[in-house]
Amino acid sequence: MKLKTKLFGQVFSFRDVREVMAKANEEKSGDILAGIAASSAAERVAAKIVLSELTLEDIFNNPAVPYEEDEVTRIIYDNLNRSIYSEIKGWTVAQLREFILKNETGPSCIRRVSRGLTSEMVAAVAKLMSNLDLIYGAKKIQVTAHCNTTIGEKGCLAVRLQPNHPTDSPEGILSSLREGLSYGIGDALIGLNPVEDTVPITTRSLETMYNFAQEWEIPTQVCVLAHVTTQMKAIEKGAPGDLIFQSLAGTQAGNEAFGISNDILKEAQEVALKYGRSTGPNVMYFETGQGSELSSDAHHGVDQVTLEARCYGLAKQFNPFLVNTVVGFIGPEYLYDAKQVTRAGLEDHFMGKLTGIPMGVDACYTNHMKADQNDIENLAVLLTSAGINYFMGIPMGDDVMLNYQCTSFHDIAALRQTVNLRPLPAFEKWMEKMGLLKNGYLTSKAGDPSVFTGRGGVNRD
Repeated sequence: MKLKTKLFGQVFSFRDVREVMAKANEEKSGDILAGIAASSAAERVAAKIVLSELTLEDIFNNPAVPYEEDEVTRIIYDNLNRSIYSEIKGWTVAQLREFILKNETGPSCIRRVSRGLTSEMVAAVAKLMSNLDLIYGAKKIQVTAHCNTTIGEKGCLAVRLQPNHPTDSPEGILSSLREGLSYGIGDALIGLNPVEDTVPITTRSLETMYNFAQEWEIPTQVCVLAHVTTQMKAIEKGAPGDLIFQSLAGTQAGNEAFGISNDILKEAQEVALKYGRSTGPNVMYFETGQGSELSSDAHHGVDQVTLEARCYGLAKQFNPFLVNTVVGFIGPEYLYDAKQVTRAGLEDHFMGKLTGIPMGVDACYTNHMKADQNDIENLAVLLTSAGINYFMGIPMGDDVMLNYQCTSFHDIAALRQTVNLRPLPAFEKWMEKMGLLKNGYLTSKAGDPSVFTGRGGVNRD
């Protein structure tokens, strides 16, 4: 295994694969904060050269965190298809990149090979790709899943309606919900981030959203993004949840900081399948984000792209309905500006799809980051071109509870029209029945929440 190269007369040597992976990463403020980033553009290029020449077997033999020490590593390795890995272990990382990007390589071939890739291999190939490579590669991969509706269908752009409220007020939640639905938002999920993480509040919010969806016969799914243990208790007691949610980290220590383990997640999946209201079989929802492991001092000196890929390897074993990276939410300590957020969003989407999970992105930023709404709109257009499964939909793109900026109801409508995409099929039929959509275009009723007031039930004429 060669860990050095000569570039412009200078020899660059690297201690181990972990250092190569970190220094081959595109510049991220989180890696700089952790003290593992390349010291110069020349060192970054040298690391990419060394990484490109490593074989997949080299990567396999050097997991980011040792198998004996980390539950996430064990899950990734224990679920690897060893027959497929044996076929490709002699490939270099550069050859894996060429395989993915070749015109002759179809989606089914990529999906098959992905079963023989560890998360570190997925991260490694992403590090060798330009932004356009990440878009082109992700576009080739289709991943679908079914809860009450099917996410990931071709020609569709779905949205999670996020009706957050600073006091968890049922009427405030319903106000956002009515407006969002009138714009065609909510086909991926109606999902609330609660202020108060308790069983009574989680139950009340689930009942508010579920009863509304039932009354109006809306083909979607509902979820309250409380801690996984809170949701389990609520659903076991009869709260009407379709999915169970949890944030993930890429190391065991990071997940312990979230108050979870693999056993807890397995129990949650069992609760969702036994007590949840959805059709299934995909009943789990996960969120991730580059930098979370560093924020909890659980990164083991590993770069944040590699750790993010490991989140997807963990998520994969649960066959989730939805996964998304909250790409700009964690702050400038980890992704400093719009350039870094854009790169991270494209990396995360590509790595999620290559891992084989139905991937979305919360294209967002916080107000202390060097980014603005135009930057996030640019990222949303790039991700839409890359075949993303879903975004978030928030009133005016401004979350009044979480205090961050995101994609608005109007943004999603514009993206669908610009790239000629539609809502999920069952949801589109419901919109047409409600008079909100005709021939693929929003009608004059769009954006009018009074469509959902003054009467009960849908118009069945």
